[in-house]
Amino acid sequence: MHRRLIAPGALAASLLLAIPASAAGASPGAPGIGDPYYPAYGNGGYDVSHYDLRLKYQPRTDELEGTATLLATTTQDLSRFDLDFLLDVSEVRVNGAKASFATSGQHELEITPARPLAKGTPVTVVVRYSGVPSTKTAYGFSTWHRTPDGAVAADEPEAAWWWYPSNDHPRDKATYDVSVSVPDGTQAISNGTLQSTSSRLGWTRYNWRSNKPQATYLTTLAVGKFDLTTGTTSDGVPVVNAYSKDLGDNEGAARASVERTAEITDWLTGYFGPYPFNSVGGYVPNTTTGYALETQTRVFYSPRQFAGGSNTSVVVHELAHQWYGDSVSLAGWKDIWINEGFARYAQWLWSEHEGEGTAQELADYVYASHPADDAFWTVAPGDPGPEHQFDIAVYDRGALAVQALRNEVGDDAFFAVLKGWPKQFAYGNASVDDFRKYAEKVSGASLGSLFDTWLYQPSKPGAPAARDAVIARDARTKGAEGAPARPRSWKKIAATDSVH
Repeated sequence: MHRRLIAPGALAASLLLAIPASAAGASPGAPGIGDPYYPAYGNGGYDVSHYDLRLKYQPRTDELEGTATLLATTTQDLSRFDLDFLLDVSEVRVNGAKASFATSGQHELEITPARPLAKGTPVTVVVRYSGVPSTKTAYGFSTWHRTPDGAVAADEPEAAWWWYPSNDHPRDKATYDVSVSVPDGTQAISNGTLQSTSSRLGWTRYNWRSNKPQATYLTTLAVGKFDLTTGTTSDGVPVVNAYSKDLGDNEGAARASVERTAEITDWLTGYFGPYPFNSVGGYVPNTTTGYALETQTRVFYSPRQFAGGSNTSVVVHELAHQWYGDSVSLAGWKDIWINEGFARYAQWLWSEHEGEGTAQELADYVYASHPADDAFWTVAPGDPGPEHQFDIAVYDRGALAVQALRNEVGDDAFFAVLKGWPKQFAYGNASVDDFRKYAEKVSGASLGSLFDTWLYQPSKPGAPAARDAVIARDARTKGAEGAPARPRSWKKIAATDSVH
């Protein structure tokens, strides 16, 4: 055997050669992805294609241990990059080599690889971590929710920081494998399909897979004691629903609503096209939060959504998001109208389907319910600002804009747009401007003025969403003072004001 001796100068030169020439002038990735609503959310310099999360969670103490493996590709010559995360990190490796790391800001994990990374380089990032999520806050809040028998991660526009490191913005979507070990007798619920379970030494591991691109905030985790039900849609999509075993008086109404998931999914395909994912369903944990959230394939519902009785309207809203918001995700958080306006409009269509008030009647009622000096009209659904991102006007005025579009282009073009949009931009991202251009292409109409009036002007439009011929109703459809009568479904729809 012969050892090849290399002089010190030659060794240094060889190490320099090991760094790709294009990365010699590498710079740090931006600590934000560039969204003006949330400048520190997401990160620059790379794109994640897959997350593999291997976790262990103890409900009794709220202790979480994890190893996250991220598969990514650099989008610039990169000397350093950030992940969004809050828990305590013990080790980071980049392409197998140990990397140095530090924390900064409210939720930034700064990672410096052993060597700079050239643009276009495949990167494997491994982060080992642990912590008690309920003890962590950012910007004064937490999105980690303890329950009597576990915890839930489900919130918008951020939730990932409390349980896995990520590039936390909808613009960087990825596929997921989520593997969670919990004490025997406890279950772990996540997105997609349950690939397998295994038990060892008093712990059970659940392995979930979401095989289509998924935004970070749409990734969910629920640990607790659940009753699971299963089924399929008419197209054979697996349905998995889960209910905490201690829901109390809300249990019956929750089941009566969520168990209609397959039926409602089938109904929505008639408007939006084929269901876009490998599984569908929802879960109702025993949490004190009041909202619902369209977590991809496995919707989160607060028990309070069913406090007034069965509520299929909220199920419609969240399932509509699987097309509008999940498969086609917003390009920036200012584009929230595409998510919420169309999910609300789906509720109006369901009301019509159930014989409890047509979409037009609901539009007339919303329009008449807000006088011209109501602050409702000062919120612009097309760009509401972060302080009004989830304002009721984004939902209701947003749905009025959808009805206005329908009345402008006619039903044939409108329903072609409604079904074509999720197909055109499936598994990607798009903006309000992209939607306008698509609607103009399909309908052949110029829609700039209509979109400006209903989505951007801070004032009540001069005419309702309906055309004059449509709103000239018979007197019997009017209320006592000439205003449109409140449709029977309105109470149910209004009860979902805390949905996302």
